[in-house]
Amino acid sequence: MKHLIFLVAAALPGLITSCAPDVQSKPGDLILINARVYTLDWGDPAPDGTLMPGAPRDARGWHPDADAVVVTGGEIAFVGSSAAAKKYQDESSRVVDLAGATILPGLVDSHVHVFGLGAVLEGLDLTDVETEEEAVALVVERARSMPEGEWIVGQGWDEGAWANRYPDKSLLSEAVPDHPVFLQGLHSFAGWANQLALDVAGITSDTEVPVGGEIRFGADGEPNGLFLNNAVQLMRHAVPPPSRETYTQELLSGLNQMAADGYVTVHDAGLGPLEMSILEELEAEGRLPIRVYAMISLGYEKFIREWLEKGPDQDSDSMLVTRAVKAYYDGALGSRGAWLLDDYSDKAGHRGVGGENYGFNEDLNAQAMKAGFQVGIHAIGDAGNRAALDILESVFKEDPSTAGNRHRIEHAQVLHPDDIPRFGELGIIASMEPAHAMEDKSWAEDRLGPERILGAYAWRSLRETNAALTFNSDNPGSDHSIFYGLHSAITRQDKQQEPEGGWYAEQAMNADEAVRAYTKWSAYAGFREDETGVIEAGRWADLTVMDIDPFVLSEDSPGDILHGRILMTIVDGKVVYER
Repeated sequence: MKHLIFLVAAALPGLITSCAPDVQSKPGDLILINARVYTLDWGDPAPDGTLMPGAPRDARGWHPDADAVVVTGGEIAFVGSSAAAKKYQDESSRVVDLAGATILPGLVDSHVHVFGLGAVLEGLDLTDVETEEEAVALVVERARSMPEGEWIVGQGWDEGAWANRYPDKSLLSEAVPDHPVFLQGLHSFAGWANQLALDVAGITSDTEVPVGGEIRFGADGEPNGLFLNNAVQLMRHAVPPPSRETYTQELLSGLNQMAADGYVTVHDAGLGPLEMSILEELEAEGRLPIRVYAMISLGYEKFIREWLEKGPDQDSDSMLVTRAVKAYYDGALGSRGAWLLDDYSDKAGHRGVGGENYGFNEDLNAQAMKAGFQVGIHAIGDAGNRAALDILESVFKEDPSTAGNRHRIEHAQVLHPDDIPRFGELGIIASMEPAHAMEDKSWAEDRLGPERILGAYAWRSLRETNAALTFNSDNPGSDHSIFYGLHSAITRQDKQQEPEGGWYAEQAMNADEAVRAYTKWSAYAGFREDETGVIEAGRWADLTVMDIDPFVLSEDSPGDILHGRILMTIVDGKVVYER
């Protein structure tokens, strides 16, 4: 049945015409015809997933509600039939026959670390490495091409999956004695170093352990090379920083990759002074290929105070908009750093760490809120999430004007049943990663037990209590492929389509919800719901073209969503990626 996705939609019922061409209309710069256009210009599904009456689905299943889009001067000029769209054509128009490909509102990844993505693309990628021996072999291979004494830095080994068999410095030090080596975990909440790296960093048994962190020690009482949660910063700060030129190249590499993967906008979560200055420079030079919604890090107090003086950006249409602050409240579940209300099921007497003990500055966070910034608080554990909700609610009561700024909890990963309704009641956006559920499912229930797991990765439970959602990848900690994200959200299955029937499938989204969570709902999370997130005349020409129809496949053969490809990414009317 996969052939269904390539049918042209011109004759289908419900086809819209959002702007009829006439003699006064400007010619189209870009005319996309014979497409399957899903405008999302119908009502959001009900909290239980029930589709609204205007949704383009009937007894035959899903069908697009237009088959052509005309772009003029950075805006959508027309949405409707291919025949009508051709009336916008003149000698200067570019007409693209998409032959049944799908057009969606431009994709938004609402929580990324794009400098980190660029560093992985340019550096040593340990994603999908399953054993210590495999990782060390890759480091050995890299060392052969590098001058002796130069740092080798990598990222991607899974600190959650490896939590019961964490490596130490022994094998890494023996195999690579002449290069300092530091290997960050997949989500950056664990780090692994060899002896030379420890020596260069000056880390010994006398080193003070940061609040909210852990250094593992060997039988000799010396650091064994493994760092968890906030202690990872010790090694991260010891690595010589890249040059500004390298950072710039990493940023551009990351942004161009996101463009190639269909994203028109990224929300970069946790930027410091150097990163922001590079973004500002590239924006001034007109070199940002996609839009960046900047979330500055609360950890840079002096830098934050400078922004408090200026206040958040008030515009929405610049390529770089800075109006949000990112703060960490607790650590990660995989490394047992997330703060839980009760003990970890697989580590009695341990509940993780959060708040001031994890470096969260509650007073500065309140000041940012009162200065008009949206805040996004990283909270993983049920205790961390409850505390984050309490903190936001207390500021709302103190200063009611802060309540309307669409504050977010990043990850909202493990929630006590009593706290799930509070997201909707307080107007807090749950910013979540479908792929995390699929990547964590092999060990998450071990950490939480059979009761608490019911409140973890609980997308449907949040929707049913009227919470606003936005979906994202948290890359480079997860694969940011939209096809992986949609598949995870719709099926609750991993890339091998396991488990059969889905992992706690009652929390799954339908296709309408999943697509909106990467488009319209993410536009809302960035205050841009009036400009984008729906394909409609007068809105930004930010569009994503792909070779599958995720709506049809979600019901016909959802596993085929994983095989999708991005064909074209359009930002402000410009084609920034074309396959």
